[in-house]
Amino acid sequence: MLRRESEARRLDSLLRVLLIVQRLLQENKHGSKRDIYYMHPSVFKDQYVVDRAINDLCILLDCSRHSLNIVSVGKGLVMGWVRFTEAGRTFDCIKSVSMAHDIPVNVEDVEDLFSLAEYILVVEKESVFQRLADDQFCRRNRCIVITGRGYPDVSTRRFLHLLSKTLSLPIYCLADCDPYGIDILITFCFGSMQMAYDSKYLRVPGIRWLGAFPSDSTKYQLPRHCLLPLTEEDKQRARGILNRCYMEKHAPLWRSEVQSLLETGTKFEIEALSASSLTFLSDEYLPSKIQRGVYI
Repeated sequence: MLRRESEARRLDSLLRVLLIVQRLLQENKHGSKRDIYYMHPSVFKDQYVVDRAINDLCILLDCSRHSLNIVSVGKGLVMGWVRFTEAGRTFDCIKSVSMAHDIPVNVEDVEDLFSLAEYILVVEKESVFQRLADDQFCRRNRCIVITGRGYPDVSTRRFLHLLSKTLSLPIYCLADCDPYGIDILITFCFGSMQMAYDSKYLRVPGIRWLGAFPSDSTKYQLPRHCLLPLTEEDKQRARGILNRCYMEKHAPLWRSEVQSLLETGTKFEIEALSASSLTFLSDEYLPSKIQRGVYI
């Protein structure tokens, strides 16, 4: 009986979302998941209900969320040697290569993409992005720097996919040396399980892992106080990554690094690499790794 009620509620939510989507398409308007939730908050009760209904719709209709005029609220940032337009608005990052610009929400409307960059650097966190901006990293290195401010939203992933497809530049990723940072790298490369139906527009298979690696703690002689013990939650997440079917087949070297992380039992953040000098990342770590091809 409980199962039937649960299935009935799920179907009701699906139909309500479908009606909202129909209206968005008919009126040629866009709405976020949060917008949809607030149309029937007493019925949906939780944002997760709307998210699940949208995913169900995309699977049933074999389409992306953007095809349904459902947009995510963008949080990604970009700077560097790139210029493009979106819905008539020009984003000229080249004018001031160290200034952050919001990544467009409607990536499918991006046009006139032009770049003078030699590579693209994806950094996990806004704090590292800001460090590179302060150090004028893009002024000294012809590159594009992107951050999703943690786990990347759909717009950031779609934008990176577009850059990869259009510019054909090498793409590197810099993330914390912990299971969460590695999971973010994997999300950029392979996509997420939750949005597997849309992965061909979101993933960037050619992305290269620049660091940070477990071995960096010894190689760069990080202070002991920068090394933190893995929590049980960290270990569980790391084991989950090891068990993913595609890791051994498509990313065996990445998988080895995850195993090393578990064996050492410690983690550290990217910022720990700057313990000896605030500009170490910009002056030495990133340029030397890219020039010498120290990535996997």
